[in-house]
Amino acid sequence: MTDQRVIIEMGMGNDLHGMDYQKAAARAIEDAIRHSTLPIFQSIGLETDAMRVQVTIGVQEPDKIDTVALVAKLPRGRATVSAVLGGMNVPNPETGDTAVIATAAVEAFLPSQASKWVQG
Repeated sequence: MTDQRVIIEMGMGNDLHGMDYQKAAARAIEDAIRHSTLPIFQSIGLETDAMRVQVTIGVQEPDKIDTVALVAKLPRGRATVSAVLGGMNVPNPETGDTAVIATAAVEAFLPSQASKWVQG
């Protein structure tokens, strides 16, 4: 049985003064998952470990992301995190600071649930 994507949420996070890509990425994931709830688990008696979660983080320096640490922050499902080139760095020439902006796409996949729904 193949997995079907049941939700995709996007989020944005930043670190305004420390150029901390990890902090910005964690905030982007938190922003994305705060926008959703999955009542399907209670509705059809499905365990949350049946869900596969795929997270893609976009930052200007993806090699500075600890994807394993970000997986540990996800509350449910079997998660993977990948970091890609994206996001944005916004320098402030007056202070020398650079704001780091990270974007996140959080996708949740479930085995097909078509047999559990009856059209009435």
